[in-house]
Amino acid sequence: MTFAAVAVAVFVFYQFLYPELDVATKTMFRQWLPITAVNEALVFVIMALGLNIVVGYAGLLDLGYVAFWAIGGYVGGWLMSDFLGMYQIKFHFGGTAPPEAGGIHINFWLVLLIAGLVCALAGAIIGAPTLRLKSDYLAIVTLGFGEIIPQIFYNGDNVFGRNVTNGPQGILPVDAIGTGPAQALPGVTEQLGPFAAPFRFLVFCGLVALCIFVSLRIRTGRLGRAWLAIREDELAASMMGVPLMRSKLAAYAVGAFFGGLGGVAFATHVNGVLADRFQFAISVIILAMVVLGGMGNVWGVIIGALALAWINSTGLERVGDAFNGAFGTEVDFTSKAFLVFGAILVLMMLFRREGLLPEARTRQVLREPERGQLESVGVDMASDVPDGKSPQRKKDS
Repeated sequence: MTFAAVAVAVFVFYQFLYPELDVATKTMFRQWLPITAVNEALVFVIMALGLNIVVGYAGLLDLGYVAFWAIGGYVGGWLMSDFLGMYQIKFHFGGTAPPEAGGIHINFWLVLLIAGLVCALAGAIIGAPTLRLKSDYLAIVTLGFGEIIPQIFYNGDNVFGRNVTNGPQGILPVDAIGTGPAQALPGVTEQLGPFAAPFRFLVFCGLVALCIFVSLRIRTGRLGRAWLAIREDELAASMMGVPLMRSKLAAYAVGAFFGGLGGVAFATHVNGVLADRFQFAISVIILAMVVLGGMGNVWGVIIGALALAWINSTGLERVGDAFNGAFGTEVDFTSKAFLVFGAILVLMMLFRREGLLPEARTRQVLREPERGQLESVGVDMASDVPDGKSPQRKKDS
């Protein structure tokens, strides 16, 4: 309910209140919090919630999550553009393209479902070779997949003589989502100018709400409890009858489904699919969102995703401009983005390892003293007893 209230408040502000503001206030919002940056942040929230299923719930370290974002984006590009018209393919089903347009043009909502299912299948296929791996080995293999998939799309303009992905040029443009409130209210779109994206904002909020609902419901179910058991102790979980293979594959599939939704949403957000956007750095940023917010906690992950997405898209540039204006310097703060992210992660690991809003179990585990610390405490207690004997050993003797 809180998320819905915030979403409605933001929509009402940009749709009705923003046009009435004075020029200075409009400029401030245009620079510091444009609706396009909010929409992009919501896409990152979808991706972070998907990775939280894999990392936060099941405890499987995935460094190649951007692969599912790429797969979802290209499914949207193939099914919502003129691209396949070069092969004399023409198919329309509820899309927003004109009837004479070539290629495939399917309704946005149906494309979301198709992309999610394709990514879920890809997640199960990619996850299958990693079932016996743990820790660093699992991270290295998923990193490999995360590098392979985007390279396939980047070099997909000549696959056995066929142009499958249009290579570095990408697929441009993709169909719009459809008619929304911005078109239903005459004159509002012109008044908003660069902020004319309220309907897309509502759509992305709906997708985030769906991901939140699924994440919360699945966590309390049998599958969610199986994931948590695997995360805590895989051997104990298997001894208790938890099917490790099926549970891990389900985690990869559900997380990848969210990635497919995010890929299609991002394609409509930037009006295209470009292979060079799906870099390894995106996987790192999404993982940082999960770690910063608190692994396993849906609301914490949302906070971490919104914070880092705003810093990455708008905040760092605006802070840099303010700093340079105040001190007369010419520092390019946007080129220092990963330095800032790294510093944030280092500080979090030093002072709050469990994240900003951690899961209760994660907080308890991370605040427990390590085994070496416990042993040193036991030695100190024994040294306080004459002859180096503990109270129990002294009593027995």
